Amino acid sequence: MSDVFHKQVADRVALLELRRPPHNFIDEKSLTDLADALLSYDDDDDVSCVVIAAQGRHFCAGVDLRGIGAAGIRRFYRQALRIFSGRKPVVAAVHGAAVGGGLGLAMAADFRVAAPDARLTANFARLGFHHGFGLSVTLPRAIGQQRALELLYTGRSVSGAEALELGLCDRTADDPRGAAIVFASEIAASAPLSLPAIRSTMRRSTVAEVSAALDIEANAQAALLGTADFAEGIAASVAKRPPRFTSS
Repeated sequence: MSDVFHKQVADRVALLELRRPPHNFIDEKSLTDLADALLSYDDDDDVSCVVIAAQGRHFCAGVDLRGIGAAGIRRFYRQALRIFSGRKPVVAAVHGAAVGGGLGLAMAADFRVAAPDARLTANFARLGFHHGFGLSVTLPRAIGQQRALELLYTGRSVSGAEALELGLCDRTADDPRGAAIVFASEIAASAPLSLPAIRSTMRRSTVAEVSAALDIEANAQAALLGTADFAEGIAASVAKRPPRFTSS
């Protein structure tokens, strides 16, 4: 069974819904399902824009890292690159938490609509880990190098309201899914042949840079998987306590 439900929900707008509630942790299978669903609209003449949303309490609380290993990370990021490579514009509807890889997924979209109380977090350093999902590229492109460094170094959470101020999201709404569909409808009102052509031109360098960054990020993550700090970071997160890192 697929972890993703998708259908056309408005004139020339399709909705992809991640269905792993309540937290929507993603793994290789769910990301593959999402990429398959997204790319299925590449040659669909009836769809001009796609909304990515999620069922349950959170948009995506991160990547399920249990037993993933270095090879699993690289397979996962091959699917992540497919998310970046679609032809149609994408709007992400962010509610609840978008944490770690969940933030990476949201940043892979062209635009983000977030609930004011949504929580967006690049918490990798707080886990003794390295960021991934192309955030090396997408985060500084959206908010600038200095702000990206601050979020990556501290791992602090940003509300949807602050995300709008930073440029991490494009609009806020109490109903981010509904607002994202409205936003996508505004985009889809443009000429259907123009949109993928413009997207290809404007995102060409982004996709190329993300492709290279995913390799670097995967290597950095693989190197940290077996460290004591990573084990402590995960244990502290599960126990909801401050981590006690030892540089090992």
